[in-house]
Amino acid sequence: MPGAELDLRAIVSAVSDAADHALTLWAGGETRVRQWEKVPGHPVCEADLEVDGLLRASLGAIDPGAGWLSEETADTVHRLGMSRVWVVDPIDGTRDYLRGRPGWAVSVALVEDGAVRLGILAAPARNEYWIAQAGQGATRNGRTLRAGTRDSLAGARVPAEQLPRIDRDLVTVEKPNSIALRMAMVAADEADLVATVRWGNEWDIAAAAIICQEAGATVTDALGDPLLFNRPRPTAFGLLCAAPGIHVAATQRLAPRAREILGGG
Repeated sequence: MPGAELDLRAIVSAVSDAADHALTLWAGGETRVRQWEKVPGHPVCEADLEVDGLLRASLGAIDPGAGWLSEETADTVHRLGMSRVWVVDPIDGTRDYLRGRPGWAVSVALVEDGAVRLGILAAPARNEYWIAQAGQGATRNGRTLRAGTRDSLAGARVPAEQLPRIDRDLVTVEKPNSIALRMAMVAADEADLVATVRWGNEWDIAAAAIICQEAGATVTDALGDPLLFNRPRPTAFGLLCAAPGIHVAATQRLAPRAREILGGG
């Protein structure tokens, strides 16, 4: 695929098929799949593994020269020698999936030379399909997305169940378990800010990052630094996804907390 246009139709079809399979197993909220914990507090289920296998087979056939990085596949150094890498979370928001709630999505990104070139979020339980390509904008169900124009941090909408006292000037809105969907809410002007101050994985945010950026939002780590992908350790400390007019203010609020956690004072 180097130097060629993406076979977007084939990629969309592959992700749609995998998402449909996840939805069938979800059975309208009556999930009956076997589940367990990879480590305490981190659930996984048969659907995660089945969707991962479907995507690896179908996307690998579309671009055999691309590497693979997925939450449900053992990582290897092989991907580091590849220009292009599929970055996949077969079911982002497994807790909602297992609880019969619709806040989960299949997340697929194609990373090229450290930058996301294509991102897809399929959220079939919400009847939502999000797509973004670098330089070509972002859509949900075919409609162009634009992040909001808020320029004041106070009153910013945050997908959260509750906020710490220090952030009570913000406003909570619906919180899907999938962090990718929470980020996508910023792209759709249904939220203004998503922020975390913990280590996170590339597969959680790669697809949503390009969707948000192509919609005009600003996406960085918790210190305000750019995100890079397909790194040897595929993690970043924290996330700050915001409407562009409040990103600087949000960074000024969040970065000191991040530095304290990191031990930088």
